[in-house]
Amino acid sequence: MIRKVSVIDSHTGGEPTRVVIAGGPDLGTGPLDKRRDRFQREFDRFRSAIVNEPRGSDVVVGALLVEPEDKSCAAGVIFFNNVGYLGMCGHGTIGLIVTLAHMGRIQSGEHRLETPVGIVTATLHPNGEVSVDNVPGWRERKAVTVDVDGIGPVTGDIAWGGNWFFLVEEHGQDLSLANVEKLTDYCWRVRQAVNAQAFPEVDHVELFGPPTVPGARSRNFVQCPGKAYDRSPCGTGTSAKLACLAADGKLEENAPWIQESIIGSTFTGRFRWLDRAAGKIAPTITGTAFVNAEITQILDERDPFCWGIRS
Repeated sequence: MIRKVSVIDSHTGGEPTRVVIAGGPDLGTGPLDKRRDRFQREFDRFRSAIVNEPRGSDVVVGALLVEPEDKSCAAGVIFFNNVGYLGMCGHGTIGLIVTLAHMGRIQSGEHRLETPVGIVTATLHPNGEVSVDNVPGWRERKAVTVDVDGIGPVTGDIAWGGNWFFLVEEHGQDLSLANVEKLTDYCWRVRQAVNAQAFPEVDHVELFGPPTVPGARSRNFVQCPGKAYDRSPCGTGTSAKLACLAADGKLEENAPWIQESIIGSTFTGRFRWLDRAAGKIAPTITGTAFVNAEITQILDERDPFCWGIRS
């Protein structure tokens, strides 16, 4: 009735990642998208136990280490959060690389990681920074206007950066920590309005404003699928931003874009073109993570909240 799970916690720009290194479900072998589907179908309560209260919180992103199908990869990983599963996670990948180094499994250099949406390459630099060559990104729709309940018309771009984003420049909101509750309500309403239309299912909403950190090009507020906000500048969100900048000709290939988060942490993004005609880019995100805990979690089925408190 008692099960032990070993995890290593880290944060990337303030956003936590919890890597499950032992005690997770056996998902078998095969493509990671199929194993993610099995995780969701047969072991979803394990996801809830790891990241939801009383052991976690709405902001924690989990990463289940699995054996990669492609043996050229250092690891396979399935990312999950308080409400479900993520195709890719930029901050989580940076956290995972730092965690693998902490475990002694990798050293400085380039490493391939297998995710449910494809293989990504991450480089651990000697100074501790990590650069993630993300999956291809692109802008799906430009200047989509939706009528948002209680707000009115809101216009933004729909873009893919490993997850689907609705990116808004003109929103009239104060991007500050003191305004988080209002920003959360605003983004949640926007997401419902966007997903009521015949567009790709948007799981993140990203607002942009003037930076406060020297050298940064913009500040963002990113609302994640479970309604929590991203403490980091969001790796997949910055990738989606790069795709929009590239499509509009506002950023040159390989030029740096420093993206500031709502708490003042930064990622540096760059891109190269994969297909100009199709608007597809290869984004690279660079940031820093720090390991802050090694934990043995105990799952005791006599505990009424063993499998987490679900919203």
